Amino acid sequence: MNSKELGLVSLTDDTSHAGPPGPGRALPECDYLRSRVRGGRRRKDWSCSLLVASLTGAFGSSFLYGYNLSVVNAPTPYIKAFYNESWQRRHEHPIDPDTLTLLWSVTVSIFAIGGLVGTLMVKMIGKVLGSGVEATWEGRGETQCRRLTRLGSEKGELVQVQVGRKRTLLANNGFAISAALLMACSLQAGAFEMLIVGRFIMGINGGIALSVLPMYLSEISPKQIRGSLGQVTAIFICIGVFTGQLLGLPELLGKESTWPYLFGVIVVPAVVQLLSLPFLPDSPCYLLLEKHNEARAVKAFQTFLGKADVSQEVEEVLADSRVQRNIRLVSVLELLRAPNVRWQVVTVIVTMACYQLCGLNAIWFYTNSIFGNAGIPPANIPYVTLSTGGVETLAAIFSSLVIERLGRRPLLIGGFGLMALFFGTLTITLTLQDRAHWVPYLSIVCILAIIASFCSGPGGIPFILTGEFFQQSQRPAAFIIAGTVNWLSNFAVGLLFPFIQKSLDTYCFLVFATICISGASYLYFVLPETKNRTHAEISQAFSKRNKAYPPEEKIDSAVTDDKTNGRPEQDSSTLDNYVKNRIV
Repeated sequence: MNSKELGLVSLTDDTSHAGPPGPGRALPECDYLRSRVRGGRRRKDWSCSLLVASLTGAFGSSFLYGYNLSVVNAPTPYIKAFYNESWQRRHEHPIDPDTLTLLWSVTVSIFAIGGLVGTLMVKMIGKVLGSGVEATWEGRGETQCRRLTRLGSEKGELVQVQVGRKRTLLANNGFAISAALLMACSLQAGAFEMLIVGRFIMGINGGIALSVLPMYLSEISPKQIRGSLGQVTAIFICIGVFTGQLLGLPELLGKESTWPYLFGVIVVPAVVQLLSLPFLPDSPCYLLLEKHNEARAVKAFQTFLGKADVSQEVEEVLADSRVQRNIRLVSVLELLRAPNVRWQVVTVIVTMACYQLCGLNAIWFYTNSIFGNAGIPPANIPYVTLSTGGVETLAAIFSSLVIERLGRRPLLIGGFGLMALFFGTLTITLTLQDRAHWVPYLSIVCILAIIASFCSGPGGIPFILTGEFFQQSQRPAAFIIAGTVNWLSNFAVGLLFPFIQKSLDTYCFLVFATICISGASYLYFVLPETKNRTHAEISQAFSKRNKAYPPEEKIDSAVTDDKTNGRPEQDSSTLDNYVKNRIV
């Protein structure tokens, strides 16, 4: 691979078109005018392929995660009755109330255990799907595979292969389809174990999806809209929650005879993703840096960005990754030990823990009981619950529209701060709900405000930050860490909240208010703004706190010293040559 092979798009001026000249080929006049907006800034265009990839990926991934958070709410009494009937048929006596409570808690919380398993399985799935494929590059050319090499390895060494983000998402649909069939057929088979196992498998699907989808979206999006595109994950989680609430209404599938179909619906998004995602390219960063396939990477950039000249994007990727000459994925243990990303890792852990422990999952899992304690008549609870899904969807869409203007930092800190405020207010209204007939409805307003505050920032930004903090070789390990914290915290909330609510009664939400305040305080002092920044710039922002500079800066400093001392620069990498020869 040499600089000539990497000369993908000519940077010479092309005057064959009318319109204002500039570096690179001149734009046609209409294209030039459309590409500019007031103030001289380029318009942030979303290509059709970028939209399709983000919507399809999220519909078959984060949508299912959100759907499975809320779908168990409406059919709760019917599922418990099914458990009791099955138990009585087998043991010839009704199930003990404590045993029934335990089985129901396991049914709800095992989704999070599956999510943790799925997060830890991401790397293994890549190895299994890529097993048997080997690559050499000494005199044989490079096969189209993801190379995991060791720095300083000799040429000709066999390397291990993994598949990319897109293929992992496609394979993940197998878990969704099998889980849907198990849960939908559990009533007919008379086996409640099928429902529990199906929830576990569906959790595996969610763990893989929430690890791979944010990586895929982060790598296919231009940095100018990286935040907005990253919020697609959160938007579809909210849409999934809303859809689960909507289909759970008694007028639709929330009836005793039709509740299994609520779980059978899961097949639809999985099939849609299976049929559409194969026609879209894999991540350009993955193709360029890990598969070293320049032609496919350029084609992927052109497809997702909707333009022919993608030399600048290729240069940015290579400039950010000059030290990754022989890319080797960093393990979780290596990432935890790396001093130059220590505070990035800590910040990801804190944001992911707060994402789950801030109390919103308690509202999602136990919405009906919360509204019942707030004094809402049982007949009205399904419709009031539906409003929560609508509010969080609108708040997530609002966040995606303003994130590139306001930035990640104010939305995240402000979201946690507002949640703490409304949790405190909710505690007061629940304590005083017997004093006036209108107080329970004020509790509903507080719950809706908490949901809106969460989805306007904390609901999606933690996934975006995980993709922005780390370079290509560190990203999979970072998402494993983030996913592990995410799912363990999810499980803890689902399992412990009923006991917290029983012990503290109306004061239980003060626990979540304390967590939100702690998270907001940490982020205020530690988190830098990452909007429109490259990985190198974000690493520089953390370097003082880490007391260790990233490798890029050390190499750049060495090159600068060589120039100052009159020594020639060493030709250490073809990627470096490409960057030096091509950047104008």
